[in-house]
Amino acid sequence: MLLSALGMVLLIEGLMPLSSPAGWRAAMQRLTELRDGQLRFVGLMATSAGVLLLAFAG
Repeated sequence: MLLSALGMVLLIEGLMPLSSPAGWRAAMQRLTELRDGQLRFVGLMATSAGVLLLAFAG
């Protein structure tokens, strides 16, 4: 199950650079310009969304 989840993460993470490398590069550049607090907030929201998805899926 853990390997399946890791595979899904890699699949989803790879879609953006595969479909739009320039857009992905621009998004990563904007992320590097965020302050630490802003980046932590992005991480908190992504983690929260993942927990909610797992709760509703399981």
